[in-house]
Amino acid sequence: MNRLGAAPARRALTHILLLGFGFAYVYPFLWAVGSSLKSKLDFLDTGLSLIPPAPRWENYAQAWQEASFGTYFMNTLIISVTSVLLTLLFTAMAGFALARTTFPGKKIVIGVVMVTFLLPHGYTIIPVFDLVNALGLLNTLWSVILVQVGGGLVFGTFMFMAYFSTMPRELEEAARVDGAGFNTLFFRVMLPLAKPMAATLGLFTFISSWNNFFLPLVFTLGKPELRTVGVGLYAFTNQTTTNWTLLCAGAIISLAPIVIVFIVAQRYIVEAIAGAVKA
Repeated sequence: MNRLGAAPARRALTHILLLGFGFAYVYPFLWAVGSSLKSKLDFLDTGLSLIPPAPRWENYAQAWQEASFGTYFMNTLIISVTSVLLTLLFTAMAGFALARTTFPGKKIVIGVVMVTFLLPHGYTIIPVFDLVNALGLLNTLWSVILVQVGGGLVFGTFMFMAYFSTMPRELEEAARVDGAGFNTLFFRVMLPLAKPMAATLGLFTFISSWNNFFLPLVFTLGKPELRTVGVGLYAFTNQTTTNWTLLCAGAIISLAPIVIVFIVAQRYIVEAIAGAVKA
């Protein structure tokens, strides 16, 4: 009886601990939401309180106007969507070639790609900056897009290579018997079967691109109108003061698309992972 009674108690204690850790994890986000609705005086008086005394929804409209968030949103959307499309296309083609074909020096190519995956991005920013400047792409949206795509090629290539390697050879042989060439085999047969991997990698690439701060800051420094939402949050800070309520409102605005995309796409993430495991 003691053991039977101890089990529910342990489960209850586990749930309480998990709820406590979960609350501690989401508390900064809840605090930012509450602070975004406070006045400057309430922000200083209420401290870590989550509930604003008198919600000020106009903070969001003011943050949108003062920081030119409409322009920054469009810039970020263009960069993120284009980066996702190019990353999926290039990594899928490279992963398919490495997984399903044999050519001289294949192991060397894979080894070089693996080595580049281990290089920290901060150590390569100077030569990448010089290359972008030499191409005449500095202070353009294409500079950010191409650098972000290049940074995601290695990881995405290995993901697709591992996924294509799990597909049965019979599919490829049947397509070749029907007269399918290399391009037809890839675009008509293999790529549609890789939708689970494409969905997963595309979502992660979008989130990474949307939240990227360092690359847009470096490559659009000379044109403030090309800022992304992450860099645009700098508009609420200066050398002497910081408008914390508008900064919180801007942060929530910048996070809202990520939260919405994740909520809408979480079912597809589960399906993609299940499809990848099944394959």
